[in-house]
Amino acid sequence: MNRNSTEMEKAALAVLQSTGVDILEAALVAKAALEAGGVRASEATARRALNRSKRIITLGVEALRQLERTVTFEKAVEEALEARKDRRTRTVYDFRYFTRRFMKRCKGLAARRVRSITPQECAGYIEQAFDTPRQRQKARLILSGVFGTAVKRGWCDANPVAKVEAPRVVEQQVPILTPQEIEQITTTAEAYRGGSCAAAVGMMLYAGIRPNEVARLSWAQVDLQERAIYILPRHSKTGGARRVTIHKPLLRILRAHQREDGEMICPANWLHHWRELRRTAGWNSPAHRWPQDALRHTFASYHLSHFRSYAELQLEIGHRDATLLRTRYVDQRPVVNAGAFWAA
Repeated sequence: MNRNSTEMEKAALAVLQSTGVDILEAALVAKAALEAGGVRASEATARRALNRSKRIITLGVEALRQLERTVTFEKAVEEALEARKDRRTRTVYDFRYFTRRFMKRCKGLAARRVRSITPQECAGYIEQAFDTPRQRQKARLILSGVFGTAVKRGWCDANPVAKVEAPRVVEQQVPILTPQEIEQITTTAEAYRGGSCAAAVGMMLYAGIRPNEVARLSWAQVDLQERAIYILPRHSKTGGARRVTIHKPLLRILRAHQREDGEMICPANWLHHWRELRRTAGWNSPAHRWPQDALRHTFASYHLSHFRSYAELQLEIGHRDATLLRTRYVDQRPVVNAGAFWAA
């Protein structure tokens, strides 16, 4: 140690030596902190330099603490799934499917720390992992759900997906079944596995009930005397209860296939049987693909054509308003003899 060192300098060196940190390295860190704060030797008094250095170090420590108090994206997904374990089976399935696809298609995402992921990166992940506007729209909602859980756990300060613009989806009308196709699907349903799927197909075609909703229904929710099917909140896609009218053709089908109250409307492994039933009915080739939600859209088009009421149709189908009905669901042009459809 230099003989000319003051008592203060000696004390400072002793403090640094007690930390076990290399003295030169400590001096370089202090110098870097001062320079990062914009302190120039010509203007910095000892006290100002010291105070600014302390502030820079304090802020740096806090930033580092925040950065370290986070988890990987994969861990955030696990926590988000755990928080949703009591949701509907389909909701959990979709959440798991979309998050797995994110991690599969976006290299390195699973190991990324959620606090460091930016809105720009989120937008890139959505575009990279999914191909269509509708897929990207749903993917954005699910990704937002992952970060929403992370915010609640304190793993990031804000949800970056909130700054990602929602993909614009241009609604297109879904084709409805022709009278010949309606006859084909209902005839096949009566013959397939002894008619075990006929009631479910009838509910989708003549009541507009979704495939996943009908899978949750039991005969206890069917009142043939009141001519009503009661969709409970926990069974509906949107979480809202509704009362669906049983019209004449559906009443005939349900009376023919009615079972005990405790039994389900659909057979076990329903979605598999629904695919096989369509294949058996002729929708089994690339040239003849099944239009998604074809029975629900057929119901909506024939209902409006015959009963002439958007308000009534909205209640039957379970929509909050008539916007989607007007833009995508209802196509009046292919409707043929709506009166015969409801009298079948």
